[in-house]
Amino acid sequence: MKYLVLGSAGQIGGHLSSFLRARGDTVLEYDLATSAAEDLRRPSPLLLERMQAADFVMFLAFDVGGARYLKTYQHTYEFVSNNVKLMDTTFDALKLTGKPFIFASSQMSNMAYSSYGILKALGEYYTRSLNGLIVKFWNVYGVEHDPEKSHAITDFIHKAQTKGRVEMMTDGKESRQFLYADDCCKALRLLAQPATYATIPRDANLHITNFEWATILEVAQLVGELLHVPVVPGQSADVVQKDLRNEPDPFLQKYWQPETSLRAGIASVIKAMTAK
Repeated sequence: MKYLVLGSAGQIGGHLSSFLRARGDTVLEYDLATSAAEDLRRPSPLLLERMQAADFVMFLAFDVGGARYLKTYQHTYEFVSNNVKLMDTTFDALKLTGKPFIFASSQMSNMAYSSYGILKALGEYYTRSLNGLIVKFWNVYGVEHDPEKSHAITDFIHKAQTKGRVEMMTDGKESRQFLYADDCCKALRLLAQPATYATIPRDANLHITNFEWATILEVAQLVGELLHVPVVPGQSADVVQKDLRNEPDPFLQKYWQPETSLRAGIASVIKAMTAK
């Protein structure tokens, strides 16, 4: 199949592009970080050209980052405007071309106090109107290249490698579910297969996660253990999700199961980041 990956230079998009190519698929990339001509905030003949050429569209693009990035930017005008514009442009193109697609939402889409969550919920409404598939990501992790937008695990690894300790933003009492990027890619490719895409219920809650809870402190301690450095918890509580705890819908497990343990996934990311 030929996939158009929107957000192909992002954390998940980069992994997905490599994953698909390794399995013999063709990937058309599209990301502002690659070229100013690939800015989804503005309609472009290039977007329509690549979308027409693709068999399937992976809509992963979003102005987003980890907890530090969201805490700083998610309530700013630029953050809201960037995401509204890129969704409007992309969904217009999807409507015009009629291509099958997956929209990457978040388990935070029901958190009304979060502008990020509200924006993802808006994307879900767009997707339903076009009969696409909605997936909800739960803290997908892998190698990241933008320190400003890094998520918890890569941030902890970077601090361990550069400071000799894992410095935490919070006290770490908040719980999360994490998923290794390769497992996420397997789920996305499976859902995009014509037979699965055509038959999976559009009202199903497709939660892409490992279905296991871990506190942020436990994650930090695992990174510290693997890199042999101390962990320094912060003093503040979680202010991004405010420790609102959703429970993932297990529906997707009828089709797909995560394979990588948290320890194995973190070890793999450490190895890749050390090699660089």
